[in-house]
Amino acid sequence: MAFSLRGVPRLLRGAPMHPVGADGRMALSDHLRELRARLIRSALVLLLAFVIAWYFYDQLLELVLGPYEDAAEMLGGATDTTAYIGGATGPLMLKLKLSGVVAIVASSPYWLYQIWAFILPGLHSNERKWSRIFAAVAGPLFFIGVATGYYVLPKGLEVLIGFTPASLQNLVEFGEYFSFLTRMLLVFGISFEIPLFVIMLNLAGVVSGKQLARYRPWIIIGTFVFAAVATPSTDPFSMLMLAGPMLVLFIFAEIIARFIDKTRGRGDGTDQWADDQQSPL
Repeated sequence: MAFSLRGVPRLLRGAPMHPVGADGRMALSDHLRELRARLIRSALVLLLAFVIAWYFYDQLLELVLGPYEDAAEMLGGATDTTAYIGGATGPLMLKLKLSGVVAIVASSPYWLYQIWAFILPGLHSNERKWSRIFAAVAGPLFFIGVATGYYVLPKGLEVLIGFTPASLQNLVEFGEYFSFLTRMLLVFGISFEIPLFVIMLNLAGVVSGKQLARYRPWIIIGTFVFAAVATPSTDPFSMLMLAGPMLVLFIFAEIIARFIDKTRGRGDGTDQWADDQQSPL
């Protein structure tokens, strides 16, 4: 059975096979066809990013090992520590995992856009405007959080490895270390998104700027508690490096929420619409 490439462009486009109605509605089969095309395009970009990451594996491995090597250098020989890979299949699994994680992160702007573009036609004009703002701000905030976590990680590793008794050697299994590094970077990246979600809740009329100001002491306490739990090391430096930027972002979120409330004429509460009245969103 011969395979023809003639239908591949149409498959990747996901063009509707039925006429689109005057109200912009599409047939369910066309929605599924569009979803399939976006999934295929995202998978192809992910595969391309995986191949590129596989090619630059040595440079990526050096980047991942950076925080551990910095921590070992800061210990100054006080603790004997060595990173190792266990098992015959360990090196291959490590290369696959590292290339896969890098491919997912590097291609995230594209596949997140595909998700957003699939949902966008079903949103109202105001919802589209705010979703574009959210998409434009969320990405940079996440990468800033990841960069902050990467900067803090050596200090946290120094504290954790420093608990090793002087009579023992600390052997760091690289797969476990890579999982620890990934979790830490994700925690920092997602944490920097929380104030943005607060602004989105304000736009939706769930919370107001005055309510944020009223609960500000509890927000500060909760932020430090969250930072202490989220950072596995016991040093205050890592906790402050997570809690400090989060508090600054929360203050900006409160200022923006107050500005939004003022421009929309909101009072102290958020229940400014009647039960049968449509909100701006």
